[in-house]
Amino acid sequence: MRTVPLGNTGPQVSRLGLGCMGMSALYGEADRAESVATIHAALEAGITLLDTGDFYGMGHNEMLIGEALRAAPAARREQALLSVKFGALRDPDGGWSGYDGRPAAVKNFAAYSLQRLGVDHIDVYRIARVDPDVPIEETVGAVAELVEQGYVRHIGLSEAGAETVRRAAATAPISDLQIEYSLISRGIERDILPATRELGIAVTAYGVLSRGLISGHFTADRQLAANDFRAHSPRFQGENLRHNLSLVEALRKIAEEKGVTVAQIAIAWVVSRGEDIVPLVGARRRDRLTEALGALDVTLDEADLAAIEEAVPEGAAAGERYPEAQMGHLDSER
Repeated sequence: MRTVPLGNTGPQVSRLGLGCMGMSALYGEADRAESVATIHAALEAGITLLDTGDFYGMGHNEMLIGEALRAAPAARREQALLSVKFGALRDPDGGWSGYDGRPAAVKNFAAYSLQRLGVDHIDVYRIARVDPDVPIEETVGAVAELVEQGYVRHIGLSEAGAETVRRAAATAPISDLQIEYSLISRGIERDILPATRELGIAVTAYGVLSRGLISGHFTADRQLAANDFRAHSPRFQGENLRHNLSLVEALRKIAEEKGVTVAQIAIAWVVSRGEDIVPLVGARRRDRLTEALGALDVTLDEADLAAIEEAVPEGAAAGERYPEAQMGHLDSER
């Protein structure tokens, strides 16, 4: 597994990271034993970056990762770098109540995460969504204090716009910005990616398969559980879904000509965007992980990239990437 630096100030990380959210929440039921086995397989394959959020399953995901790390061989356990998002407020019914970036809350969230994960430090710590009621300088400043105290190693951001990224970077060193980036979610290319590159901040790209939409495995007749995010996501509804799956079929033709899968060519495209972009793959099963890892063996030449651009041009997707209410929480979309 090749490694790359996570920005100018962050650690060396594997070329792919593992996003663990789906093992606990938002994509329907998951198999706990298979989830643990998938984390172990990722570590065995050389993946070092494990991404989670303290609100994924209201702490379930952190406890799951902690369980997997305790059961892993010591050498594998020690290679794991934990990226944790905080700040999202939940209620007992699983609803969402906003975000809290106050310094006291930041430290409270960290204390609980350290306990659930069973570790003495978090490698990269970031607020999941910018709290509009708290200056980003205060939130980042609180994480910087945790760095000074040894509880956090590096500071990240999530779904922050270019101006917010600049303000945060003026407050403390920022290793990376976690944000959605895929063939059908390319908004960061306008202002955000130029800003991160100017500042030496990496991008950890989530949603590289658009929650399975461009994986090549999703079908129009698939029935989604009520607790599956995609059942309410605009891109998975009606005519939007049919249009978006037509893009996938165009991409499939290119993938078949190269002898790879749709998922592999979609991940390889994100990898091709630059060494400062680290894709997070949300594999919940070992077979999906193996498929994703195969993307690292796919080389896209100029002809391939041109064909992909023609098949899935920028802005081709139908529907927003989140429901309207959630779009309002995205500093990156303002």
